Amino acid sequence: MTDLETPVATPPRTGALRRAAPALLGYAAVRALGLVALALWSAANGKSAHTLLTARWDALWYTRVAELGYGYEVRLPNGDVHSNLAFFPLLPWLERLVAAVTPLSYADAGLLVSTLASVAAAWGIFAVADHVYGRRAGICAVLVWAVLPVGIVQSMAYSESLFTALAAWSLYAVLTGRWLTAGLLASLAGLTRPVGIAVVAALWVAAITSFAGDSVRDRSAPRPWGAPVWRRALGVLLAPLGAAGYVLWVGHRTGKGPLGYLDVQAGWRNGFDGGYAFARFVGDKFTSFPSALAGVGLIVGVALIVWLYVTCVRQGQPLPLLVYAGVVTALALCASSYFGSKPRLLLPAFPLLLPLALSLARLRTSRSALVLGGVAVASAVYGAFWLNGSGPP
Repeated sequence: MTDLETPVATPPRTGALRRAAPALLGYAAVRALGLVALALWSAANGKSAHTLLTARWDALWYTRVAELGYGYEVRLPNGDVHSNLAFFPLLPWLERLVAAVTPLSYADAGLLVSTLASVAAAWGIFAVADHVYGRRAGICAVLVWAVLPVGIVQSMAYSESLFTALAAWSLYAVLTGRWLTAGLLASLAGLTRPVGIAVVAALWVAAITSFAGDSVRDRSAPRPWGAPVWRRALGVLLAPLGAAGYVLWVGHRTGKGPLGYLDVQAGWRNGFDGGYAFARFVGDKFTSFPSALAGVGLIVGVALIVWLYVTCVRQGQPLPLLVYAGVVTALALCASSYFGSKPRLLLPAFPLLLPLALSLARLRTSRSALVLGGVAVASAVYGAFWLNGSGPP
């Protein structure tokens, strides 16, 4: 077996930043390229790249929460009610904190938080991939995440980068037996996005597996994700507190009890239907020839995601990563609305990228650099085009 196929010992904490430096520098370069492309494309179209990054779509909703608090809503002509209670509070809390201690506006504070969080997310992805497959694979995993077609979202005042950072470091903490840290970070992830339940599920499954192993394993044998039982139990208890606390608060605020948050999401026509609405959306594309090409593209995209997940299983990824990626993917693909957002919603599912990272890591450095460089340019151009057009709703 090669060093890419066997778990790697955790590097000394003193050299962690130096070990991750190539990945972080590469990540910064890719994101800088994307921002330059966005600035040039926006200027050519008479638009502000700054506004596109900080004051459109969800970024504007988060800014309003930071500035005005909860309670703002928009009633549409068709009767739908878009309430800002749909947006989890950690990002606007951080925006408010940064705006309070700096001269930055809430919008710029959100951009700063997202920028720092994107670097933290890249480092967390490196830490996970490095721990499982080695440093070279870790660097490639970060760069593959950076050059995703919707990678420009990582540079927006959105919550994806913050969530991915918390999720990645929580998973790393589980893999290295730091259960209290894992539980705390999982709780914070649950305060960031509804998909925080994926982190909780990964931590719980890992805990159940370790508890079950305790009952049959020789006490002298090493424990997977080892730690004293009380630490694992406390991590399990901490993990869901963030998401549960916010959902229960929304239920109290709306007067509709524990299911009140589902009513808020229903006002946005968001829900979980097992993928039925998405399947109909794809099927409708085949009613005419030009749109049929988009339908074929969507089917190929979903097939690629399924293939990546199956490959993750075959390559023996640690169970917490498989559970996390599986739940994120299921929630993204089986949501009943905002089909154009699905690529963005899949952005935190970084374990799906590890098979691609392993393949790149096995190439010569010059070849992998050429591949990643070409994809980075294409991603930058696409991100600029996308954000100047329909963009992420």
